[in-house]
Amino acid sequence: MTFHRKTLASSIALAAAATLMASGAQAQMSNDEVRIGYLADMSGTYRDLAGPGGLEALMMAVEDVGGEVNGVPIDVFSADDRNSADVGANTVRGWFDEQNVDLVAGMVASSVSIAVTKLLEENNGLGIISGSAASSITNEHCTPNHIHWVYDTYPLANGTAKAVVEQGGDTWFMLTADYAFGHALEGDVTKVVEDNGGEIIGTIRHPFPTNDFSSYILQAQGSGADIIGLANAGADTVNAITTASQFGVVQAGQQLAGLLIFLNDVHAMGLEDTQGLLLTTGWYWDMDDQAREWAERYYERTERMPTMVQAGIYSSTMHYLETVAEAGTDDPETIRAAMAERPVEDFFSRNGYIREDGRMVHDMYLAEVKSPEASTGEWDVYEILATIPAEEAYRPLSESQCKLVNN
Repeated sequence: MTFHRKTLASSIALAAAATLMASGAQAQMSNDEVRIGYLADMSGTYRDLAGPGGLEALMMAVEDVGGEVNGVPIDVFSADDRNSADVGANTVRGWFDEQNVDLVAGMVASSVSIAVTKLLEENNGLGIISGSAASSITNEHCTPNHIHWVYDTYPLANGTAKAVVEQGGDTWFMLTADYAFGHALEGDVTKVVEDNGGEIIGTIRHPFPTNDFSSYILQAQGSGADIIGLANAGADTVNAITTASQFGVVQAGQQLAGLLIFLNDVHAMGLEDTQGLLLTTGWYWDMDDQAREWAERYYERTERMPTMVQAGIYSSTMHYLETVAEAGTDDPETIRAAMAERPVEDFFSRNGYIREDGRMVHDMYLAEVKSPEASTGEWDVYEILATIPAEEAYRPLSESQCKLVNN
């Protein structure tokens, strides 16, 4: 399949023109294949936000480029990391040693992603992280071998926490998942709340994952805080909100702030329990015509509307494959640099580009969960309240601890 985009810098465009000649293009492709390994939680807490649906989105991208790049086939591997850093790292190590994988995609649990990025750097590999939230992935844990695509804890805090404080939610109690993602989100929220005149009056950390949130919700309820901030995700968030509903937390006057809420979470809990919840998202299936068109294709295959992570997996995979096609090689260092030269403007990303720290910066959105009366269908659950411009959404490079950034 031939691509005609002309957005690369002139030096890269010249290199691409030379290597895309029929006699040379295939010689630049390692193993005479492009090999992609999809790593995610396929069966546990994060299954629905990425999982098999994310693999389906990746396969859509592969199919949309014709199943090959520069005359060589695209081969996809997949594995369940079971939200274990050890399992994830061992899987990727095996992919490098035995399959010579060119790209590691997916990745949800932040602890898994951080472990994998170390291997990527050690093995001169390339990874695109679409599901993880920890902002440290492109801060203190940045490498020249990975890109963080969909979202992170910094815009989640800046969007949701700032909006809630501005609406009068001055005192917060944080209920935090006890691992890298939860810690990062808690830290980012604390800074935003305090910078905007609010106060964190208590924090409790729960194991990941947790089924019984009764004692944690009771402690949060007993704190008297205006807002109970949920620095967790997936089934943990669902269980926490469900328990809070059973205990009458909202009815008693406190408000829940779900700091990482996905479409599948709201769909699972229903609008009756989640209506009015403020959240920040990187994408929504019904945000415009482009988003709807792709989402409807995805729905035809899965009978579910995609989460922002699943949409981001397609977007990032397509950006990678198009770059490989233009550059005429799958060399990780060359492709990482070339991807950063190309703007990311598609159905998923508005004003998107890849910074030197590996963060894919793009517009984010403040949304509110609709009431049952306002919804027009099963998946019509968000009202987009505001756009958070790309330049305002993510951590400024001036505050970066990334070794790749010259402050």
